[in-house]
Amino acid sequence: MKNNQRREFLKSTGLVGLGLFGAGSTLASEFEALPLQAKKGVNRIQSFNMSGFAAPKIDTVRVGVVGLGMRGPGAVNRLSKIENVEIKALCDLLPERAEKAKEQLKDTPHTPDLYSGNAFSWKEMMDRDDLDLIYIATPWEWHTPMAVYAMEAGKHAACEVPIARTLDECWQLVETSERTKKHCMQLENCCYDFFELMTLKMAREGYFGEVLHVEGAYIHDLLSLNFSKEGYQDMWRLKENYRDGNLYATHGLGPICQILNINRGDQMDFLTSTSSNDFSMHAEAVKLAEQDNFFASFAEKKFRGNMNTSMVKTKKGKTIMIQHDVSSPRPYSRLHVVSGTEGFAQKYPEPKVSRGHGWLKDEEFKDLETKYTPEIIQKVGELAKQVGGHGGMDFMMDWRLIDCLRNGLPLDQDVYDAALWSCVSPLSEWSVANRSNSIDVPDFTGGNWKTNAPVNITLAGGGNTGVRV
Repeated sequence: MKNNQRREFLKSTGLVGLGLFGAGSTLASEFEALPLQAKKGVNRIQSFNMSGFAAPKIDTVRVGVVGLGMRGPGAVNRLSKIENVEIKALCDLLPERAEKAKEQLKDTPHTPDLYSGNAFSWKEMMDRDDLDLIYIATPWEWHTPMAVYAMEAGKHAACEVPIARTLDECWQLVETSERTKKHCMQLENCCYDFFELMTLKMAREGYFGEVLHVEGAYIHDLLSLNFSKEGYQDMWRLKENYRDGNLYATHGLGPICQILNINRGDQMDFLTSTSSNDFSMHAEAVKLAEQDNFFASFAEKKFRGNMNTSMVKTKKGKTIMIQHDVSSPRPYSRLHVVSGTEGFAQKYPEPKVSRGHGWLKDEEFKDLETKYTPEIIQKVGELAKQVGGHGGMDFMMDWRLIDCLRNGLPLDQDVYDAALWSCVSPLSEWSVANRSNSIDVPDFTGGNWKTNAPVNITLAGGGNTGVRV
């Protein structure tokens, strides 16, 4: 799509000025206004509280999936395994991707219609009146426009991470969800990983005492993939790295926010962020440009630093550390640390729990697993491992989403979580650019974090959705 066409679309949908135009850059106007925007929620009165909201039951959830490149095909496969789901539509910019995704459904009951060929085929799909849920797995800059359009069209929206790249986008998602009373879930799969769910139950039942500090991260060497021509369409994820901050906070952040009951008993207060210099990405671009002129334009760009470390203090005096590094040659880690007055847990490099100076022995750890394995793992954990998706956590996330929609239950992740977890990226960019000064974190709940109920980690009222394996 040409730039002027994109601008016309953004104007027509009210999205111009939100940082969407031109992947990988925060608009100067928003960057300068961030401190004021961060205070927007201080005196805000909600039009409707989506925390704990239970939408009407949907016996058979009719789904349209948009984005069939990297993450979309896996989602199509997983959704096809869940009973009472009907995949009615598939959409991608490239027709061959849509055809390929439909082909993988040939031995299933699903016969979706296909939408492709231009950058706005998704609008035609979302305008259908026979869809309940839009599942979004596109490049980041399209997440908010698509989620907003879906809700305006009367559909629930479930979107890959991060769901927003700017504070304006975060507020737009919140205000749209409240006005339309449609769910807007950020698909944070790491909240459904096995150890993360176990430590959530442990925290709820007081194993750690008072949880006072948590840590999460996304440390994943993506240097080669980001520079691969066969990787992300039009090199979009490489271009995102022109921004300097924690660009991908939600994987580490989501599970620890649930442990601290953020948005549901506590709230983020302020954030500070520091990035190292870039020691890898520009050098890689220069090296590749010497061999291939395709990379010449990238060799002229400035990239974000290797390691970003962001710190948050909560209203109740707890601390959160989040790290991001996708260009250093080091082992994968989401960190996941839970530190309390009576106990400690850490997942990487391997899951361990402590009640003092030393780690629990293997047999003691196994006893903990037996005692603190949540209901959802007992119900579909083994099935999830068979279906797959990052060891099963992707499937548990999708199954739980469908089960909640079918039974009219509140979602585990609401629009306030989506906005808050995603806003760490633009806030960290501002802090990095301002010598790591602190910046207030918006309260998207309008003060209702003080009374919102914590995430329900049982299957009460649901758990009756079947699985085909």
